[in-house]
Amino acid sequence: MQTTVRPDPTTEAPPARRARPEPDEVAPPRTRRFDGIVDRQPVRNPRHAPAPLVDVVLPVHQEEVVVADSLRRLHDHLTRCFPFSWRITVVDNASTDRTWERTLDVMRRLDHVEALRLDRKGRGLAVRTAWAASDAAIVAYMDVDLSTGLDALLPLVAPLLSGHSDVAIGSRLSPGARVDRGPRREVISRCYNRMLRTLFGWRVHDAQCGFKALRTDVARRLLPHVEDDGWFFDTELLLLAEHNGLRIHEVPVDWVDDPDSRVQVSSTALGDLAGSARMFRRFVTGHGRVDLGPARRDGAARGVGRHVAVAAGSAIGLALTAVLLLVRPGKEGR
Repeated sequence: MQTTVRPDPTTEAPPARRARPEPDEVAPPRTRRFDGIVDRQPVRNPRHAPAPLVDVVLPVHQEEVVVADSLRRLHDHLTRCFPFSWRITVVDNASTDRTWERTLDVMRRLDHVEALRLDRKGRGLAVRTAWAASDAAIVAYMDVDLSTGLDALLPLVAPLLSGHSDVAIGSRLSPGARVDRGPRREVISRCYNRMLRTLFGWRVHDAQCGFKALRTDVARRLLPHVEDDGWFFDTELLLLAEHNGLRIHEVPVDWVDDPDSRVQVSSTALGDLAGSARMFRRFVTGHGRVDLGPARRDGAARGVGRHVAVAAGSAIGLALTAVLLLVRPGKEGR
């Protein structure tokens, strides 16, 4: 079922038309069908501005308690501290509480905010849908609890706007990061990321931090090749980016654990391990190359070396041990 809030044509000017893409640019689909859901259109704020430079996506699921406050806080920060044009896109993925109603109530009072409602759950699906339809030059996303300090947003997008990098990620495990979370979660995160570095030989420190941005032309090339619509979406996207030689910029962040996180650690950790094994098989069998078009960086694509296969068993064993020893049923942040 589609829900749309439309501006009053008698009082507001219609939204500006989108610019026509350049000949070498991959045009974004206006609507896109994913398995299990119908196509959706964004809910436009009546005061919607022309295409911004940066589109910040907030995926939400069952967040009626925090969505209004987080949206106001993010809007205030962008208004006061962000020097580029921006838009916030809230994506409600199958909430059954009052998340959608509270989102609409807040966005009617704020400029540069729109919302999208999906009838299927999945953080990856929410981010994918918003990014695929965005007309911004840079697409980003962050967790709605705003666990990551917002002062890191400008350093996140600056190297993308300058053209220096293709992908930018927040990192809780890089030197200079300041993190407040329990030791069990810290160990699980470090074991998982160590496994990824052993399996794939990549240089990324933190695949899971919910604070990422991409150049939109790069996102449009990568997204059709990302299979996961859940929590592994982040890791799969980064693995494809690294495998195809894209430049990834890491920003050390200040991060405070959310005690009300919606992540089920046990099922998520097992899903991450399964996804990692799938991507490993994909790469060692010669798949995973993406036609990046004008975004391609010559000579930068990487492969999974044979020596990595020798280390695969020990890496997966390390991760499984961490899961079995440290994960217990319950709701915990990642």
